[in-house]
Order: sequence, then C-alpha cells, then structure tokens
Amino acid sequence: MQVAQILEEAVKLPPKERAALVHSLLESLDTVVDENAGSDWRAEIERRVAEIDDGSVTTVPWEGTRARLRSKVR
Repeated sequence: MQVAQILEEAVKLPPKERAALVHSLLESLDTVVDENAGSDWRAEIERRVAEIDDGSVTTVPWEGTRARLRSKVR
C-alpha cells in the first residue's frame, strides 16, 4: 500500500483512533533513549522556576500567548 493510500484511509478513522495511530507512529521513530533526559528536564525546570522566583523573567498569560500564536498562523 502506498503512503497516499494509507493516509487516505487513516483520515477516515475516528479522532481517537487517528490520535492513537499518530502516537504509535511517532513512538516508532523514537528509537534512541536519552538516559539523562529526566534529570536534564528536572534541572531545566528548576532553573526556570528560580528565574521566575527571583524576578529575572516575567511570565505571559496564556490568553495573550495563544492570541499571538494564532495571529502568526493565520
């Protein structure tokens, strides 16, 4: 079956089944496991929280961010 045919059939699936298919396909591409990813993300989160706490960065409300992103997509 050609990719175009598979896609044509896949888009006919209900949303939950399409999402499960996408998830499975993405997982099939992720073959390399970064053993340090968990600790690296934890350190990054701690760094970002510290920046918020010490006032060196400010947060942006989600509504404003969403509006800005939508305007870029249009």
